[in-house]
Amino acid sequence: MVCASDGREMQGVLARESVDLCILDIGLPGKSGLDITRDLRATSDLPILVLSGRDETFDRVVGLEFGADDYMVKPFEPRELLARIRTILRRTNAADQRQQQARPPSFRFGNWVLNAAERSLSKADSGDQVALTTSEFELLHLFVTHPNTVYTRDQLLDAARGRASFAGDRTIDVHIMRLRKKLSPAASDAEVINTIHGVGYSFVARVSEINQGLAPNI
Repeated sequence: MVCASDGREMQGVLARESVDLCILDIGLPGKSGLDITRDLRATSDLPILVLSGRDETFDRVVGLEFGADDYMVKPFEPRELLARIRTILRRTNAADQRQQQARPPSFRFGNWVLNAAERSLSKADSGDQVALTTSEFELLHLFVTHPNTVYTRDQLLDAARGRASFAGDRTIDVHIMRLRKKLSPAASDAEVINTIHGVGYSFVARVSEINQGLAPNI
């Protein structure tokens, strides 16, 4: 484990060291942890776990919108922190292994293409890509492979984190909000993720699988 006291020192560590995961405190001197998260996410898919002394929904939203994979509030239980770290690393390693295996199909819905092999989301008409965090990709991949299926928040959180979720954790609502914002940037765009009140969410877009030039409906 390597420690850094501020953003500048962190940049030096990342330039020298091979880092698997970053635990980032929001309250750093100089550039805040949130700004560092945003800047880092613009150039890297390094998993980021944000620590904060604030438990307001707004702060969680900002942290996750800036690209954090998970968000924990201080003070925290060290065993829970360790569990979340292990889960993020397990999910990241599993994603890398899937990418090294046989090339999986891509999926098209509306004007979007989700490339499972590249773990990327792009517009079908222009090819412009939209960045996804690891959690966002896992959620969207689950949705497009199981459209019109109703998932509870806990089931979606398990998919996003790759483990059994902690009771009462509503972080999934923030991930869904981020996905909706990316998939439907204009007010006129049709919503593709429906809220099932009292239960969870369902992906309602028509999905086609793209594989070797074929696109059968699923």
